[in-house]
Amino acid sequence: MASCFSPILIIFFLLHTANPVLGSYKSIFSFGDSLADTGNSLYSGQYTPAAQLPYGETYFHQPTGRASDGRLVIDFIAQSVGLPLLPPYLGSGKDFQQGVNFAVGGATALDVSFFDDNGISYNTKYTLGVQLGWFKKLVPFLCDSSSDGCRKFFNTSLFMVGEIGGNDYNNPFMDGKSLAEVKAFVPKVIDAISSAIKVLIKEGAVTFMVPGNLPIGCSTLYLGLFGNSKKEDYDKSGCIKWLNDFSIYHNNLLEKELNILKELYPNTNIMYGDYYNAAMKFYQSPDSLGFKGGALTACCGSGLSRCCDNPSTYVNWDGIHLTEAAYKVIAVNLLQDHQQSFPNIRNVSEVAPYKPQASDSLPPNSAGASTTFFYIWAFLVLCFFCSLYR
Repeated sequence: MASCFSPILIIFFLLHTANPVLGSYKSIFSFGDSLADTGNSLYSGQYTPAAQLPYGETYFHQPTGRASDGRLVIDFIAQSVGLPLLPPYLGSGKDFQQGVNFAVGGATALDVSFFDDNGISYNTKYTLGVQLGWFKKLVPFLCDSSSDGCRKFFNTSLFMVGEIGGNDYNNPFMDGKSLAEVKAFVPKVIDAISSAIKVLIKEGAVTFMVPGNLPIGCSTLYLGLFGNSKKEDYDKSGCIKWLNDFSIYHNNLLEKELNILKELYPNTNIMYGDYYNAAMKFYQSPDSLGFKGGALTACCGSGLSRCCDNPSTYVNWDGIHLTEAAYKVIAVNLLQDHQQSFPNIRNVSEVAPYKPQASDSLPPNSAGASTTFFYIWAFLVLCFFCSLYR
């Protein structure tokens, strides 16, 4: 009898002590920049064009602070695992037991002191380090950190660390720094991301999704900044090769570092989120994925006062951010790449239409203030694109 039940007992023990619990997510915690920000920029008081329509028009039918016409990758992942959309940390009066979003538009992986020391401009002080500080402040309100309560709580949580790092490169590139100068920053950015993951592991985090960078050589903004008449500088999709090579360099270093972390912390599940290759699918074959408006032209490329009629047929939303349709493609690919960690996902196409929540309303006076900034921003964007064709 003992020999019959011993294997069963061993299997039962392994199943119930395995760490992490794959696919059983009861909460999500997100860190990053505007690719993941669900409203913190809005609530922080800093300027964001995402405080104004047409941002949010597709799914929410109102601006929510997301830098897109609708949902972001983090939204699709939350809906796919059956969780509510993540509320922004800076939004007041919200329940964070099922997760919270710390991401802020313009955020960098490196601290602002790095950019100050190197004479590089930046858009926000809410760096990855600041976001980690917010998380630490919130932990005592989520679980009992004096016992094993937090480890049990975070054992069923998914931590999205990124996308982060893009602005660490956008800012110096926009300031006119050379490729060699910006490339020297990459190891520092990777170290910052790795350090953040280690901090979260120490707090009890187990399961991570760490996205890499998008192919910036396909970005409408970068094509405008660095475009030229040399055919050899472009690939078959019309993307600038040296910029995409830069993104690949970042992603390769990130993957290498994540593999090191997996060895250091064998009881964690650290997934690399391959944004690059997911995005290249619609850059290489836009028509087959329904992007009839093209992959390299922005829906709102001439200033937000003049946007396309159907954002779902475009990849690029405003020059640097993507449309909801493009983010959906990326999210679906991420979930497919890591099916073991997402075994019972919902079809995002079957998610019920969005119903406005009272908590989704804009902060007091933000809409009025953003209207003035909106027209200034739109005018500057229009002037920039016009200057390219003089």
